[in-house]
Amino acid sequence: MNVALIKRMMDACYLAKRVRDALPALPDGVLPSFIQYLDAVQTLEQQGMQVKVSDLSDHLNLPRPGVTRTVKDMEARGFLKKQTSAEDGRVTYLSVTEAGKALSRKYDTEYFASLLPALEAIPEEDAETMIRTIETFYQIMHERKEPYEK
Repeated sequence: MNVALIKRMMDACYLAKRVRDALPALPDGVLPSFIQYLDAVQTLEQQGMQVKVSDLSDHLNLPRPGVTRTVKDMEARGFLKKQTSAEDGRVTYLSVTEAGKALSRKYDTEYFASLLPALEAIPEEDAETMIRTIETFYQIMHERKEPYEK
């Protein structure tokens, strides 16, 4: 590893953000994070979980206050529903509404399925390596961030 390669990795991350920006336009008021949250809730439910904000926060590796704000916004827009636990009134579970499922289907399932043919040229091993590398790079950068902010 050398400085030039680190700079190329940073450039690749910028390019990755531009790839995300190329996703199809969402309806007014719908944030890209909504699609990510809907996908996460549905994934956790498929694993047999009753999903709480803390589960979503842990799954997405995001701070709880931000997840709570986004969940409130999504609930207000009718994409998520909160339900208080019958056993413990302090516990609230999240579920995806029909409107949330429709949004998820359109902007996640259908769009990504349409990308499959175009991305067949990328071997799965390369995709897995890219994911691991970016996750590791993020973790390193996140851990190093604090000393430079003082």
